[in-house]
Amino acid sequence: MKTVFVLFDSLNRQMLGAYGGRRVPTPNFDRLARRAARFDGHYVGSMPCMPARRDLLTGRLSFLHRSWGPMEPFDNAFPELIERQSGTYTHLVTDHFHYWEDGGATYHTRYNSFDFIRGQEGDPWKAMVQPHWDRMREKYHEAQFSTQRRNYKSQHMINREFIREEADFPGVQVFDAGLDFVRTNARADNWFVQIESFDPHEPFHAPASYKEPYDTGWKGPIRDWPRYGRVDELPEECEELRANYYATVALCDAQLGRLLDLFDAENMWEDTALVVSTDHGFLLGEHDFWAKNRMNIYEEIARIPLFIHDPRRDCAGKVVTGLTQTADLCATFLDLHGATPAPEMQAHSLLPLIDGAPSQREAVLFGYFGGAVNVADGTHTYHRYPPDLKDQEIFHYTLMPTHIFEFFRPEELRAATLSPPLSFTKGIPPLRVPVGERSAMYDTYGPGALLEDETRLYDLTADPGQETPLDDPALEVRMADLMTVLMQAADAPPEAFHRLSLTDGRVAAE
Repeated sequence: MKTVFVLFDSLNRQMLGAYGGRRVPTPNFDRLARRAARFDGHYVGSMPCMPARRDLLTGRLSFLHRSWGPMEPFDNAFPELIERQSGTYTHLVTDHFHYWEDGGATYHTRYNSFDFIRGQEGDPWKAMVQPHWDRMREKYHEAQFSTQRRNYKSQHMINREFIREEADFPGVQVFDAGLDFVRTNARADNWFVQIESFDPHEPFHAPASYKEPYDTGWKGPIRDWPRYGRVDELPEECEELRANYYATVALCDAQLGRLLDLFDAENMWEDTALVVSTDHGFLLGEHDFWAKNRMNIYEEIARIPLFIHDPRRDCAGKVVTGLTQTADLCATFLDLHGATPAPEMQAHSLLPLIDGAPSQREAVLFGYFGGAVNVADGTHTYHRYPPDLKDQEIFHYTLMPTHIFEFFRPEELRAATLSPPLSFTKGIPPLRVPVGERSAMYDTYGPGALLEDETRLYDLTADPGQETPLDDPALEVRMADLMTVLMQAADAPPEAFHRLSLTDGRVAAE
C-alpha cells in the first residue's frame, strides 16, 4: 500500500464547498469529495497543535494528562509501527516549525526521513541582527509588530523579507517537496508520506493573486494576524483579517489541486490511499472570538474536515455520518498498511465506516489541558468547566518535561513526585508535576488563558450555531455519564474527575 496524508493546520471546515461553505471557492476540495469519502462527524481530541499530533501518532487522547509536549518514551507511534510490522517507509514533509521547538522535538524523528521547509510564522529562520524596525513599523499593523527578539511577530517580519514570489512561500514549497517524493517513488510500493502544511494557520500570508478576489479596500498597514481572544476591532479591520484567511484557504486549495492533478496523471487512484484533514478549526469572529485557546471549544474549532480515499474500496462521493476523531487516523493508517495497533491504543480504523459499518464511538471526548472537558454525541455537545479555573488541582504526567519553548522550570520540577505507572505507560512511573500560575504554559492555553468558564449544553439540531445553551438537568446528567465513562476509558487521573465535580459517573450534588 502507498499512502499520501495531507494535513493542514487551522482549516475551518465551513470554508469548504464540500461542507457547505460558499465564501471561498474550493474547487479542489470539492473535486476530492467526489473521489473520496467525506466524514461529517469528525472531531478533534486534544488541543491545540502538538497535543493533536500526539493523538494522531499514538492513537489515544493526551489532554487529560499533560499539556503541549513531546512524544513520550512510552508512546507508540504509527510511523514506527508500520515500518516494523510491514516494512513501510515513512516520510514527513512539513513547514510546521513547532516540531523543532522544545515541545515538539520528538515527533519528526519517528519517521524514516523528513523535509523541513523554513519560514512560517515565528520560525527562527533568517538571521538579521539589525532589522529595519522603522520601516517595518510603518509596514505592519501595531497589533502584529514587535521588536523583541525570540518573539514570533518580530521573527515573522524578518522571514517575510525573504518571501516575495509565489514559489518562495513555505506552503507552496511543502507541496513541491511532497510531490517530488511521490514522483521519485511512484514505481515503488509500501510507503507513507505526510505532506503537512502550516497554512492556513495565522498569520494569513498568501501571494497577492490569491488575495485579489477578497480585496476589502483596506488602506492600512498589513493586517493578517488576529490575536487570540474577543473581537474588538472595527468592522473594516475584521473584514481585512477574514479576507486574508480566505486568501490562505484559496492557496491551500490550489496546492491540493496540484496533488490531485498528479493522482490523475499517474492514475494513482488505483493503488494509492489519500487522506486529507486538519488538526483543528479556527474562529473568524463567530461567538465574538478570534482563533482558539481562549474560549469554549465551539463546533467551528472542534468539528473538522476529513476525506479518505482507499483504492480497495468504493469511496467516491460517500458521506460517513458516524462519530470519529483525530486519534482514529492512527488506527486507519495501521489498517491501510496491514499493521496491528499497540495494546495502549484506543483508536478505531475508519475504513469499515466507508463500507457502511457503524461508528464504534457513542460519543467523543475533547479538550485543552486544564480547561473544560467536552463531549459530543452527534446531537448535543456538553462543555464542563471546573467551578474555579484558578483554583483546581491538575498535574502533568510526563517523562519529557518541556513546554513549547522551554524546559519545565526548576520550581515546577522541585514539586514533582513519581506517579505509579498509568495504563498506557508500559509499567513506567511518570513524573507527576503540579501545575500553578508560574507554569510556563499556564497563560497560553491553560487555566490562565481562558476567557470563558461557564459549563454549557447545546442542542446541535435545534441550535447548530451554539447560540443558546440548554437548561436540561436530566440531559446534563446523561452527558456527564458519557463524559465520565470516556474519561475512565482514557485512564484519566483521579483529580481530573474531582476538578469537574464528577463522582461515580454522575454530576456531584451541589
